[in-house]
Amino acid sequence: MFWLIQKASELVRENDVDLGIVLTSPTDKTYAFVHPTSTAVIDRFMNLKTDFSDQIVAENSRNKVNQLNDRLNELDKRGKIVKGRLLALSEMNKNREKNRWEFIDQLNTDEIMKFQAWLDVGEVMLKDQLPEASSSLQSPPEDANI
Repeated sequence: MFWLIQKASELVRENDVDLGIVLTSPTDKTYAFVHPTSTAVIDRFMNLKTDFSDQIVAENSRNKVNQLNDRLNELDKRGKIVKGRLLALSEMNKNREKNRWEFIDQLNTDEIMKFQAWLDVGEVMLKDQLPEASSSLQSPPEDANI
């Protein structure tokens, strides 16, 4: 149903026509799309002349529908762009995690030894800093009131 209303809106915008659609669902819900107003559409259908005030209302309604339709199209475009970016980011994250492990699996013996040495140096540096960090956390400052 949304597709039909969207197509009707495009028809109104592109051809500047008066249009009325009334739909009834199997659950007896009624949906309607009328442009610019139901009075204008009925008068046009009945081939009656509309007065000047109805024409002004119809033109204002037509302009508002065109503005809202343009806004809807812009939001649809933005939504598609955002969905595409989110999909690309998701794929990048999957590949990043996969490539980390593949990279480690592809190391040769010399590279594994260098990597192990780098990890060992990091471990030693952390162990050297651990007593300093834990002692500074355990002892309160000299000027602290206890």
